[in-house]
Amino acid sequence: MSTKNIITVFGATGTQGGSVADIFLQDPKLKSSWSVRAVTRDTTKESAKKLQQKGAVVVAADLNDKSTLIKAMEGASAVYAVTNYWEKCDMKLEIQQGKNLVDAAKETGVQHFIWSSLLNITKLSNGKLPNVYHFDSKALVEDYAREVGLPATFFLAGAYMSNLPGGMFRRDPQADNAWILSLPVSDQAVQPLFDAAADTGKFIKAAVLNRDKVLGKRLLGATSYLTNAQIVEGFKKVFPEAGKTASYKQIPDKAFYEALTKYQGAPDFVAQEMLENMHLFEQFGYYGGESLDETHALLEDKLTTWEEFVAKTSKWGEELK
Repeated sequence: MSTKNIITVFGATGTQGGSVADIFLQDPKLKSSWSVRAVTRDTTKESAKKLQQKGAVVVAADLNDKSTLIKAMEGASAVYAVTNYWEKCDMKLEIQQGKNLVDAAKETGVQHFIWSSLLNITKLSNGKLPNVYHFDSKALVEDYAREVGLPATFFLAGAYMSNLPGGMFRRDPQADNAWILSLPVSDQAVQPLFDAAADTGKFIKAAVLNRDKVLGKRLLGATSYLTNAQIVEGFKKVFPEAGKTASYKQIPDKAFYEALTKYQGAPDFVAQEMLENMHLFEQFGYYGGESLDETHALLEDKLTTWEEFVAKTSKWGEELK
């Protein structure tokens, strides 16, 4: 009986990592030749136990302790590595954690390191958007992985569909409770949307099955580019009754900033970061305007459309059906 390849999945109880672990545990093509080593900080929590029940080997590791990362990667053929900037909102910390992951992969001889990366927005914007830290930090780790010669692929997660319901797209009590998507950019600003929980694994499956083809390359993790106006139209198609009054509203930068700081308690630097993130959609493009076609050509699995996501999302569905 041949031994299965091991994929070590970091953040296995989170959105991206959970999706990757699931597809390797359930997909017929993958589960016959791959086993999952799921990494989490706390192996006793319910989500970790569920992974174990599905067939994963669950191990504990700390992104701040390289020795634990080495242990988690030993013997693995592939690694999916993701960090969470939003946990501490500390760019330097995220860069260090990313470098720890790269160094551990290098030391253990991992042959396919898949890094959850993003573009360097300071560079892309020629310094006009210098505060989008959660992009730049990941891009700098990507640079480091390339510098040390690690065999790697870089997965650039798109804008999460799950960030829209109840947050940016919600009922407005000041407008007769109508559904309004409100952002500090025009209705023609473009977002590369994807269902992170359902679809991250589909991209990583493609990366592993096409390893030689994608080494050193970026995979763009999005289903499609949609304007803010198209996002509202998709909502209307799924919920025509509620959609009668749904609309897009461009709000001033100041109102967006104050909503984050005054009402959501975000630090000033985070509010500025999110404001610049929004302007990225319109001014330079989340992926710098690059086509999704090359990435999509590698995929074997159908991606979730915006309308499909709207229809299955409980935050909307329970209230509207």
